[in-house]
Amino acid sequence: MEIIPFFSIILFLSSPKNPFLDHTHTHHSGKLEISFMEFGATSRKKNKMVNGNQKFRTEITALVVDDDTTNRTIHRRLLQNLGIENQEVRNGKEAIDIHSSGRNFDLILMDMDMPIMNGIEATKQLRAMGIRSTIVGVSTRSMEEKVQEFMEAGLDDYQEKPLTSAKLISILHKMNHNGSV
Repeated sequence: MEIIPFFSIILFLSSPKNPFLDHTHTHHSGKLEISFMEFGATSRKKNKMVNGNQKFRTEITALVVDDDTTNRTIHRRLLQNLGIENQEVRNGKEAIDIHSSGRNFDLILMDMDMPIMNGIEATKQLRAMGIRSTIVGVSTRSMEEKVQEFMEAGLDDYQEKPLTSAKLISILHKMNHNGSV
């Protein structure tokens, strides 16, 4: 089994003898150790040869939906730091359009308040289209009524901004535990 560090996060990747990863996480020596099962339908496995050894890397895909450039940049970098391929759009309509064009994502990080189409309406429409991606609402709103309305639109989870590495790892762990990836 190979260990690849990402800052203070250690991801355990499978060896060629065992292509499936377990889904445990423990705290050890002050670092979070986390591993994920092989990812689902829209995921791809990339193999690389490094110093004659085959390295396995499993990827999931994510869509960041937010009208704020700074938030999109933060979310994109957090995802990239965990090796998650991602794409960005600026509003709910663009999220609908990209799915209508045939793209699928394992994870969608959805802002609530956006111009043209907000996150609540976009989430409702994505679910009506049969999109089964894990959709996580990410917003500065903390009013219980608005969060509840967002959840009822079809969210799988809700996180208050700012999104952090710890919050993102928690989301990925929930996805893995629920069998979404």
